Amino acid sequence: MHVPTPPAPPQLTRRLEVETPENVTLDLELAGLGSRAMAALIDLAILGTWALAVVVASSALALLGKAGPMAAAVTVLVLSVSFGAYFVLFEGLRNGQTPGKRLLGIRVVRQTGHPITMGAAVVRNVLRLADILPPPVYLVGGALVALHPKAQRLGDMAAGTVVIRDRPQEGSEAVVTSPEGAERLALEAPELGEAEYHLLRRFHERLPSLDDRVRQRVAQQLTARLADRYPIRDPDDFTFLAELFRQETTRREHGPGVRGGGRGTMAERFVAQQESRWSEFHALASTVAKRGLNSLAPEELPAFAARYREIAADLARARTYGATQATINRLERLVSAGHNALYRDERHTTRRLWEVLMRESPAAVVEAWPYVLIAFLAFAIPALGGYAALRERPALAEEVLPDQMLRRADAGATRVEEGRKYFRAEGSSRPYVATYIISNNVRVAAACFAGGIFLGVGSLVLLAFNGVAMGTIGGHFANMGLFGYLMEFIVGHGVLELFAIWVAGAAGLMLGWSILVPGRLTRSEALVRSGHRAVRMIAATTLLLLLAGLIEGFLSAGDHDFGYRAAVSGTSVVLLFLYLLNGVGYLRAERSRGAGTG
Repeated sequence: MHVPTPPAPPQLTRRLEVETPENVTLDLELAGLGSRAMAALIDLAILGTWALAVVVASSALALLGKAGPMAAAVTVLVLSVSFGAYFVLFEGLRNGQTPGKRLLGIRVVRQTGHPITMGAAVVRNVLRLADILPPPVYLVGGALVALHPKAQRLGDMAAGTVVIRDRPQEGSEAVVTSPEGAERLALEAPELGEAEYHLLRRFHERLPSLDDRVRQRVAQQLTARLADRYPIRDPDDFTFLAELFRQETTRREHGPGVRGGGRGTMAERFVAQQESRWSEFHALASTVAKRGLNSLAPEELPAFAARYREIAADLARARTYGATQATINRLERLVSAGHNALYRDERHTTRRLWEVLMRESPAAVVEAWPYVLIAFLAFAIPALGGYAALRERPALAEEVLPDQMLRRADAGATRVEEGRKYFRAEGSSRPYVATYIISNNVRVAAACFAGGIFLGVGSLVLLAFNGVAMGTIGGHFANMGLFGYLMEFIVGHGVLELFAIWVAGAAGLMLGWSILVPGRLTRSEALVRSGHRAVRMIAATTLLLLLAGLIEGFLSAGDHDFGYRAAVSGTSVVLLFLYLLNGVGYLRAERSRGAGTG
């Protein structure tokens, strides 16, 4: 009975070739839209469950009379940080894997094959705001993952990252043979012809990817084809075929029927010789992928590195010998798992964080001063235009300002007569006000940055929109004779808050400009380089908004007079100047170091 060889499944996966430090080309399998979407759904379910638990706990404490304004502030802070930092911290600190990605066996890495850095994790996740457009369908991000050759969404392009399948590939399981049995089989000539053996090997290599019905049908067909020569055999088709495959592989390893010959025979002998070592490394790499290198004992680390180098060398030899594609795929997955474990950046220290926030971040802002200037003008010119328009035509206020702002202006005269400020929060509620303000301002800054990926247009539009909003509000309050009343509220925190928004917009403009004018680099390389600089500007923005929010929540919302607020504002300007000056010092030190090494 002739059983035709099952056709090979169509190759629908996308792959990325990278070269390891061992000079071995690694063919990484990129994760597709389905697995990434499922991982995202799992992560969102985890976040949703966490948020529900926090809200239920806060509500329960409120009902018991044990939750005050501070508890509300903590709730807002926890929820804001959770949703903002979940993906960044898991990907940056847990080797490119959120819980959802870990369950699906996928991982974020740099497109060089190296593990993701914290900076890249920040860039790719802040830019989710652009990928999610139009909300909530995630059309931009989903379309790019489906169509881009590297399955990169906008965040991946700017961060220089890709999402790959991470789990070491299961091969056909090797059956352990006793030394006596192996020695006996090595003296025997192969019983199957080359075509039959290739068919049997192919069946075992594809076995994990076949569904149960297809596996059963093919096993029955292969058994029927070989039944006449093996009348005495195991009644279970799978057991019979596995044992026969083991015996034939052992015979081909050292058997007398094997003679020098072609590449196919050499490849078969090579695979048979290395099978047990690959299986051992697969088990070890699977453990490391799940638990990290810390799961290994100190004496096991050098052995793991040595085994990884051996597997990398085996991959090169397998390609030279002309091994089957399934064998090469298996080795590539093993090398990828070892590569991700060994070339991981573990420098997540407090000292490193301080270096980034206090030196590299202000240096990035100073270095990007032309973009900051453009961002300032993109905000200030529309603000002046909005102010002038409202002063010229006061009636426009009814058309362009929200009702809440109109009511605040209408109540302003009464509040001034009563000696009250623009906004006042009770002392006990100020922590809640501060956390809410910080969360809102960080979202605005993130949007200004993310909009820059659209050739800088998004950042310009958002900066102009916020400028017009502030200008029209100022013009309306000036028409009501309340401009000083409004400025008294803004003066304390306004300098830091506005400067932070301009820096975020500048970081977005830098992304857009790198796409439009990449210079000598490719657009992809220029975008990644800009993303690397931009993430430090975002760190500076977050630090400034944190300080501005604390001032607004605890000072601007209080009863302090204008002189005190102006003094705080002046102090914040001095601190900002010193912060940027620290960045200038860092840039000079770096240039001196570069000149010295040059």
